Amino acid sequence: MKTLLKLLLKTQHHQNHSGLAKTEKGMTLVELLVGAIMAFLIITPMLGFVVDMLNTDRREQVKSNTEQDLQAAVDFIAQDLSQAIYIYDNNSAITSTATTTPTGIPALLAGNFIPPRDATQTPILVFWKRQLLKNSIPLTAGVQPNTCTTTPTGANTCNDTYVLALVAYYQVREVNPNSIWCQPSGANCPTRIIRYQIQDGLRDPNSTNPDLSQRYFTGVTTGQQRSPAFFAGGPNQAGFDISNPTQNVTRGAANFAANPPEVLVNYIDNSTVGVPAPPNCKTTLGVQDPPAPAAALTPPEVLITDGSTHSFYACVDTAKNIARVTIRGNSLRRLQPNDADFKTTSSAFFPTASVQVQGIGALGK
Repeated sequence: MKTLLKLLLKTQHHQNHSGLAKTEKGMTLVELLVGAIMAFLIITPMLGFVVDMLNTDRREQVKSNTEQDLQAAVDFIAQDLSQAIYIYDNNSAITSTATTTPTGIPALLAGNFIPPRDATQTPILVFWKRQLLKNSIPLTAGVQPNTCTTTPTGANTCNDTYVLALVAYYQVREVNPNSIWCQPSGANCPTRIIRYQIQDGLRDPNSTNPDLSQRYFTGVTTGQQRSPAFFAGGPNQAGFDISNPTQNVTRGAANFAANPPEVLVNYIDNSTVGVPAPPNCKTTLGVQDPPAPAAALTPPEVLITDGSTHSFYACVDTAKNIARVTIRGNSLRRLQPNDADFKTTSSAFFPTASVQVQGIGALGK
């Protein structure tokens, strides 16, 4: 019996070892190579598809961001222009003649009233507007604006008022490839739109000082002061007069430095080849020529552009106080420094936004 039991255990032991030996067989080198090749053939196209989807999504997102930026920019300009009392056109006249009266930006540049046009910046839209100053004019004589309260009654109660403000939009070309306005860093930096504003201060209606530049409240808060570039007149000289819009406009372009401009929007297209040409502004706005003997307006006098990119331009009818502003962005320049110029085949990445606004027409309306 004992001998039979030992024999059974020994047989079972050999069987177990034989089974383990048979199941320990691994993959051969050939099988590993075949598996690696199959994985490569399957995964590589999938990775390419995923990368392409990510790039497409990024380009669409950048295009959407550019469209939103342009729309926000024209909405802001439209709100600005809605309070315009005078919009300068591109009339080339510098001095008055029997048939011509200066009404445009060239006269402002010739008089050094606004920052100059040069290789990097161009004035596109310049106008006078009403600037609202809330809770600023005291109802009681002797009270200063900086003591105004929001209480509906009392000695320090104040009313809202408007002051004159000159607004100038410029197109600026970035020339520093490492600037924050030229990212990703590289050649052919985008252009941007900047905005200057200078405004009058709070004039004291009870002042009788013969010097017009001294007829102001002395106690004012931030935002109520007269800008250094604003020409307020003097003892024997009046300030800005809408009937003479190109005379006594400002105290000079150098004084604008005290009120540096703000950037409205960046990534405006800087392409100069094959770009869409501006329209005939006389036709677009339905401009009517002034009565004789005044000279008829020409299309270039109604159109204000940089002359090369046409990515930010304005059609202006000064007589009707109307302006149509168009901006063209560049989505590709947000993604790549090279091969980002305008092409008809990729025009979807160069979105355009336009707005047409008629100002209030006259001071006090």
